[in-house]
Amino acid sequence: MASSTSSPAPGSRSKKPLGKMADWFRQALSRKPTKMPASPESALSDVSQPSSLDSPPSLGPSSEVSPIPTPSPGGASGGSGSSSSNGRWSKAYDVCVCHSEEDLVAAQELVSYLEGGAASLRCFLQLRDATPGGAIVSELCHALSSSHCRVLLITPGFLRDPWCRYQMLQALSEAPGAEGRTIPLMSGLSRAAYPAELRYMYFVDGRGPERGFRQVKDATHIETIQKR
Repeated sequence: MASSTSSPAPGSRSKKPLGKMADWFRQALSRKPTKMPASPESALSDVSQPSSLDSPPSLGPSSEVSPIPTPSPGGASGGSGSSSSNGRWSKAYDVCVCHSEEDLVAAQELVSYLEGGAASLRCFLQLRDATPGGAIVSELCHALSSSHCRVLLITPGFLRDPWCRYQMLQALSEAPGAEGRTIPLMSGLSRAAYPAELRYMYFVDGRGPERGFRQVKDATHIETIQKR
């Protein structure tokens, strides 16, 4: 006797599972793909970073701020070259001695005194140190401008000599615009004979000890020391 149970025909299978699968594919295709970062580093790169103009760069080992150097007492170079160029050695002579021709011996004695000893002052004596063949006036003016101090040996012969008066006026013309001093050394004259052009200056009295040479040396030495 034949069984009452019969298997369904192949074409009569339920289409319900296929319908669900088709719905799943449609939903999957309709979804927007989510961008997955390839690595943690790439994920961090997607986050917007502030530009270099918005924030200062970090101070790494190669960008450390260097301290401002403290200037040395000797100036920017730290040596004595810059100070000496504006000091004593900026001029060729320490003292220029102006005198009359008849007082040449006294001038030579004064120069010998100033150049001797520990001070070793550099003196200009015209008949000894002027350039051979040079113009007399040019040599005098150059010596005056190249000296820190000017010593005027004021004597009766000095007052009688027009050339000595010219030397005195040139020395005074250097004083307002040049560093240094003019030192009158008066010898053999009374105070009343002191030149009117020098009345605003103290003079060294040649009647004092060592004929005033020591006072002149001290004054010129102090001047050159201050310029070292």
